[in-house]
Amino acid sequence: MTDSRPIFILNGPNLNRLGMREPEIYGRTTLAEIEAMCRKAAAARPVRFHQTNAEHQLVDWVHEAIDEGAGILINPAGLSFRSIPLLDALKMFRGPIVELHISNIHRREEIYQKSLVSTVATAVIAGLGARGYGFAVKALIEMIEERAA
Repeated sequence: MTDSRPIFILNGPNLNRLGMREPEIYGRTTLAEIEAMCRKAAAARPVRFHQTNAEHQLVDWVHEAIDEGAGILINPAGLSFRSIPLLDALKMFRGPIVELHISNIHRREEIYQKSLVSTVATAVIAGLGARGYGFAVKALIEMIEERAA
């Protein structure tokens, strides 16, 4: 049995500025290039790719994933460290969740080192730059397929 529901790729605040924002930390790859990378890695798997600067919108998309999605890949950005509403929404999701950070949050300032999202994530990828998204999509699909088997 295969699970053909979409994967949700959710991106939080300021990620729309990738390619221009602190390239020494986040690189020069744009969010549009990341989306293309994710769609290629997903192959035939449907993808819902979103970015928002608003906490409530990210929570709403997690709710959609609860109802319609097979897995979540999330880069919550700054909401990783402070958003209880996002944490509570993710706790309701029953499929695999991969948390992704472009930079290695464990090598950054202390405020960036403790992610609330990590406490509910199935897996965490940090520090691989934009290329981490492709790895994360493939890993997420493998986890979904393992659960469906």
